[in-house]
Amino acid sequence: VDAGDVAVDAFLAPGPASREALLRVHSAEYLDDLEQLRWTLRTMNAELPLTADIVRAYRLAAGGTTLAAREALTRGFGVNLGGGFHHAYPDHAEGFCYLNDIAVAIRTLQYEGLVLRAAVVDCDVHQGNGTARAFRDDDTVFTFSLHQQRNYPTPKEPSDLDVGLEDGTGDAEYLERLEQALERVWESAPEVVIYQAGADTYRED
Repeated sequence: VDAGDVAVDAFLAPGPASREALLRVHSAEYLDDLEQLRWTLRTMNAELPLTADIVRAYRLAAGGTTLAAREALTRGFGVNLGGGFHHAYPDHAEGFCYLNDIAVAIRTLQYEGLVLRAAVVDCDVHQGNGTARAFRDDDTVFTFSLHQQRNYPTPKEPSDLDVGLEDGTGDAEYLERLEQALERVWESAPEVVIYQAGADTYRED
């Protein structure tokens, strides 16, 4: 803001995603565990504490990605500074992820009739297993993950398109494989694309 690159009014504060919105992706039993802070087989693989503040933070992340997606439909793009929790499954937590904000945003836009078709472009170093599972057998959402193959998670959930890169892959090959894969994404004719911009692909991360 101080540098003038972004106007103050370009920042929007989301509210937490409602239970109704979360139920479009997550099971009622799992959401009950989160709301009641129950340490169960459904919640324990998050590798995080389970507190009211943390659950609220994940609900805010889901609300933020949904708000960013809505803004993208009118402005051309939107950014959520706190989201991308692609390891959360519909019925359990994994890998520091309690709620899958990506899936919640897409399901909300579809429910509201704002889009029919969507795509996920996931460039986190880890494969987006929770997102792949959430949209398994759903031809309205194309899921693409570009990731380090010899890395968490193991095993991996099949996305519509997975590109697993070897350790030490350089910039040129990375960009070439990404460009090739994006052709498949555009062929799916998405009306909105959610880009999971994991910074952990950087070799020094």
